Amino acid sequence: MSNNAIVIGGGFGGIASALRLRAKGYEVVLIDQRERLGGRAQQFNKDGFIFDAGPTVVTAPFLLEELFSLFDKKLEDYFELVPVEPWYRFVYPDGSHFDYGGTIEETLARIDDIEPEDKAGYLGLLAQSEAIFDVGFTQLSDKPFHKISTMLSQVPALIKLKCHRTVYQMVSAYLKSDKLRQAFSIQPLLVGGNPFATTSIYSLIHFLERKWGVHFAMGGTGAIINGLEKLMLEQGIEIKLNTSVDDISIVNNVVTGVNTNNGTFLCDKLVSNIDPKFLYRNLIPKQNQSMSARIKTKHAKLSMGLYVLHFGTTKQYTDVVHHTIWLGKRYEDLLIDIFDKKVLADDFSLYLHRPTATDPNMAPQGCDSFYVLAPVPNNLSGINWSEKQDEYGDKIIEALERSIMPDLSKHIVHRFAKTPADFEQDFSSVEGSGFSIAPSFQQSAWFRFHNKAEGPENLYLCGAGTHPGAGLPGVLCSAKVVDRLIPATGI
Repeated sequence: MSNNAIVIGGGFGGIASALRLRAKGYEVVLIDQRERLGGRAQQFNKDGFIFDAGPTVVTAPFLLEELFSLFDKKLEDYFELVPVEPWYRFVYPDGSHFDYGGTIEETLARIDDIEPEDKAGYLGLLAQSEAIFDVGFTQLSDKPFHKISTMLSQVPALIKLKCHRTVYQMVSAYLKSDKLRQAFSIQPLLVGGNPFATTSIYSLIHFLERKWGVHFAMGGTGAIINGLEKLMLEQGIEIKLNTSVDDISIVNNVVTGVNTNNGTFLCDKLVSNIDPKFLYRNLIPKQNQSMSARIKTKHAKLSMGLYVLHFGTTKQYTDVVHHTIWLGKRYEDLLIDIFDKKVLADDFSLYLHRPTATDPNMAPQGCDSFYVLAPVPNNLSGINWSEKQDEYGDKIIEALERSIMPDLSKHIVHRFAKTPADFEQDFSSVEGSGFSIAPSFQQSAWFRFHNKAEGPENLYLCGAGTHPGAGLPGVLCSAKVVDRLIPATGI
């Protein structure tokens, strides 16, 4: 058996797939259209201010440790992961806040300050989350779902766990406080889903965070990418940057290579870490696609878009924790505007990332580095971001200034933004979606884009649009699925 493999796309899923294939004996070439690895995990340095583009929340660190252990290496020799406390601070419109993280006892004490009756409800929610975790993560997150029989065999367990419910419905069954319902249902937004539409399978995030905590890499997410790149080069993986794939060569329904702006590369196995909708729309002829791939490519609903505002400050906001969820006055109605009506509302809810709370070296001395993420409609909205992005950023800064960051506008330096238009252009993200297709029940497991391509025999898919889904644990697990599907060399 030949043993040449190509991976298209240098995000976390592609990097993990390249390492796993190399550990199996394949000669691996990793191709990426950007000038730097990482996919959406880019990093910008502006006069000593270091800005991560995302992701910024590291959970289930063992998934990263596994990649180093494949080669008898240790993660800590490549970068440093440190725990973050609290995991998140939720800031409400009335000025109150709820810090989530730490021990269960600490969490219950903070819940008691908001709604004493919800202490028992939280324990029930956590127990249900663990039950879902035991199935959805432990048993299924790294299992292939390209066979309908695999999906059908899981139906009884999913019914028993009431996974037809949405995340918000599940959380509301345990908690009474609107504030706590919002805090404990908002996690799907971090993987591209509407809490009022996302399957409660994603409630496993609560137990996942409780089991391993929330971490940050000193030096930012870019330090993780640098560490993984060093490991790949040590293991002989060839990395081709500034290289975009023009088309995939397919002979008798078998991939033979890829044609790029930097020449042709031949392979026996091809792994795609690019948006599946883009892959099937642009790189695989329809005659080489199954009916299921055509249907998903045409009809699968996309996640929302992201507006990401980066800026530094010439002072430190020491009262702002590492991860802040700044909540607006509207919740469900705002999400309807974003996901259903696809209009850019005047209000918003925000995720504020202050890495200098943990690593002061992310900014010059006495300064802070920030990014603010706002869920917004994807590009099906028709929003002209070249006209709207500065105005929208001004509104965000004004809102933060009125609430938790006084005099912010007086201290901002190096402000810039990334919009859904940038996601579409820079990352070949269809309609600028932030997380590929949305994580609804109807777009999970077998109904998601398969890791074994619905087309050519030796093409495999990883990344946010495939099983098990978006988020750092999701895309790393998608590479484990690919690992299960591709035999070691010589087999």
